Amino acid sequence: MTKPPNVAAAASKFAAGGDLILAQPYGSGHINDTYRVVFEQPGAQQPMILQRINHNVFKDPAALMSNIERVTAHITAQVAGQSDAVRRALTLIPTHDGAAFHRDGEGNWWRMYRFVDRTRSYDSVATPQQAWQAAFAFGQFQQQLATLPAPRLYDTIPDFHHTPKRFAALEAAIAKDTVNRATHAAPEIAFALARQPITGVLLTANLPERVTHNDTKFNNVLLDDQTGEALCVIDLDTVMPGLVLYDFGDMVRTATSPAAEDERDLTQVTMRMTIFEALVRGYLAAARSFLTPTERQFLAFSGKLITFEIGLRFLTDYLSGDTYFKTHRAEHNLDRCRTQFQLVRSIEEQEDRMTAFVESCQQ
Repeated sequence: MTKPPNVAAAASKFAAGGDLILAQPYGSGHINDTYRVVFEQPGAQQPMILQRINHNVFKDPAALMSNIERVTAHITAQVAGQSDAVRRALTLIPTHDGAAFHRDGEGNWWRMYRFVDRTRSYDSVATPQQAWQAAFAFGQFQQQLATLPAPRLYDTIPDFHHTPKRFAALEAAIAKDTVNRATHAAPEIAFALARQPITGVLLTANLPERVTHNDTKFNNVLLDDQTGEALCVIDLDTVMPGLVLYDFGDMVRTATSPAAEDERDLTQVTMRMTIFEALVRGYLAAARSFLTPTERQFLAFSGKLITFEIGLRFLTDYLSGDTYFKTHRAEHNLDRCRTQFQLVRSIEEQEDRMTAFVESCQQ
């Protein structure tokens, strides 16, 4: 078979065992290049996940991989002895010389994980039970890493969820207008500028720093094919110090709307209250024991803020010429921005109900 360029050579550097028999693109991530690779082993075929780390986004891949080594080892130790323990934590496959990653002659950084079998991820939530499972999984992930020993994890993307700096980056992109798109995006720019006052709310709320995932899209949880149980949290590139509300807010952003992240029919974009309620219940079932009253107070608000922040990032990238996120069509990032801002509108319309529900769960 014809394999994608460099993939076979990179895969051969890892101690996966057996001969490579298949390599194909896998998943729908925006940042890294991901492949499902299969090795022929005695009496079986063993699938793995091979990824080329985007070192233009992650400027220090060695630090990133140090974080992932520590996090996966810590969670693996915590789930040891549980049923299906091997499927409840990501397992890094080392290179033949025992390293956590391989750097090829072209400067590309590669890593390999054991494929978590009999699971799948979903790009959108179909039922409240799925939402509960995902929220429980991310809450449990935070709880497991609350006992991660020192030293502090590296910041793989400094200020990743620093909303005021994201807003400042948008203002700079508007001023530069390097590809002459600001006029076309005038309604989105106006929407963003009108909401500047909310950008610093969480940063001034005196919230504790914790180890957080920072990219809690629903498709970053693997659900068991048969039972629907959330087994494993994946995509650990942005695991670093942060606020738990960044994680919960991104769950609201990615789980409550039935529409895709780049849906062009904005009538399909809405914050489903039943899904929000399931997220709150599932998250608190795992995280209630360590959350402070202030963290719980801002659960509903966090969904609005993080949805707005991601919309800012898509809009900034659109105005800058689509240099960060992968795009697959003209105006893809503007479509993504519009979807996020429409979800912000829907959240704003229901924010009082959302806040009341969170308060009812504290009683």
